[in-house]
Amino acid sequence: MADDVLILIPARMASTRLPGKPLADIAGAPMIVHVVRRAEEAELGQVVVATDSTEIAAAVEKSGGRAVLTRPDHTSGSDRIFEGLSKVDPTGRARIIVNVQGDLPTVDPAAIAASLEPLADPAVDIATLAAEIKKPAERTNPNVVKVVGTPIAPARLRALYFTRATAPAGDGPLYHHIGLYAYRREALARYVKLPPSVLERREKLEQLRALEAGMRIDVAIVDTVPLGIDTAEDLETVRKMLTTSP
Repeated sequence: MADDVLILIPARMASTRLPGKPLADIAGAPMIVHVVRRAEEAELGQVVVATDSTEIAAAVEKSGGRAVLTRPDHTSGSDRIFEGLSKVDPTGRARIIVNVQGDLPTVDPAAIAASLEPLADPAVDIATLAAEIKKPAERTNPNVVKVVGTPIAPARLRALYFTRATAPAGDGPLYHHIGLYAYRREALARYVKLPPSVLERREKLEQLRALEAGMRIDVAIVDTVPLGIDTAEDLETVRKMLTTSP
């Protein structure tokens, strides 16, 4: 574990489709606790939940984790973790900030660790993950965000664009973007000060804000996509997965 790496997990109670989902019980523990455990298993650095809810904070702390309270009016997880960062590490010790979404209880710790690999290149501002799309239906599904990138090393892309469309055209693999990010501290500070961009609004994808501002995003290719919990059906699927897993 490194002193200069901090994993922050944004979590809020409000959710249009599944209110209160961070506290939803999965195999005897709240969902947010499962995410914290996965992040801790990555063994990268300190793990902290940034939340607007005293209930979420209490659940995390009861399980032995750490939480910090943030304002309730943040419009994105990036804004929330930036506030959390200022409270957890005001002296600037952490140089790499990993944003793990609070609704990914099945995320692979190895994938979290893989998100740091592109930052070995000092030219990279932000690193993220993707997995090759295997199911034909996902190629045309607008809810499956694709990353369009140029290969620069084995299992590594430099991101050129993110889209809900089927892209790029022609023969070859398509990649399902996974919304987990590793930021250089300076890049996160710059990003949260940027106004929403034209393509970000059009595609409804916040990461396009960074690309439009000229920031470099590199992508580590991993084997699987964790199931994000957005609906009651997703929750039941994950409950079955984690209840039956060894």
